[in-house]
Amino acid sequence: MRFTPRYRHISLVYSLLLMALVGCSTPSRQAGNTYQPPSTSQAALSVQRQDVVMQAMAMLDRNYVYNGKKLHTGFDCSGLVSFVYKESTGVELRGSAADIANKTRAIGGNAAVPGDLVFFNTLGSPNSHVGIYIGSGKFIHAANERTGVRIDHIGADYWAKRLEGYRSAFP
Repeated sequence: MRFTPRYRHISLVYSLLLMALVGCSTPSRQAGNTYQPPSTSQAALSVQRQDVVMQAMAMLDRNYVYNGKKLHTGFDCSGLVSFVYKESTGVELRGSAADIANKTRAIGGNAAVPGDLVFFNTLGSPNSHVGIYIGSGKFIHAANERTGVRIDHIGADYWAKRLEGYRSAFP
């Protein structure tokens, strides 16, 4: 579903508010245990993941361009991932979707968190399409010339049949 610019703005504000509220929640205490704040490296990693998701959301409705890697002209799937990671974390993930898969580590679907990558076999070859997992079974990707950069649900028939797996560029 595509939103008109007015509604897309409201949706983005709602998403930002929701992410801020989730990010501000604290773990519950169990009897006999005291709360240990996350280490600085864990906190920094969490901020980087949020930055990846927010940067990806800012790319919604951008044009799809085969071999596209630039903000003002458009993206293909790997170009979008490369751009988002470079802008939000400084990490360079260059090349095709398969190249990016080779540069990242495999993780289980139940271990995937927002900011990780999700790979699909859309061209009859492994890892031929990549998107950025944003949580709740959804991902952002540069789909095609008609739809551009958008959010889809991994469980949708088309994507579920082509799912290759999840990978992380984070330690």
